Amino acid sequence: MEPGDAVSGAKLFKTRCAQCHTTEAGGPNKVGPNLHGLLGRKSGQAAGFSYTDANKNKGVVWSDQTLFEYLENPKKYIPGTKMAFNGFKKPKERNDVIAFLKGAC
Repeated sequence: MEPGDAVSGAKLFKTRCAQCHTTEAGGPNKVGPNLHGLLGRKSGQAAGFSYTDANKNKGVVWSDQTLFEYLENPKKYIPGTKMAFNGFKKPKERNDVIAFLKGAC
């Protein structure tokens, strides 16, 4: 993985993720869960969010590498997820969003 650009990642998050997710501590769940504290947490564990069994049972611990793989194609990485996003196909975009999340979450 290459280092990402958090500023570019923030722009991508705002246009492609923020309609469903928040990042601030204590932020609300929307269509998707609040992402604060995501890194180091197991999939399907954000408090107060109703996950699919597929997401709860995946058992992945979110890290730079697992997020990089997941964000390419969420439905392929966790079959049965209700996340409707098709993914970031470009590695640079994934790295940028991860860099943003590391600072924002």
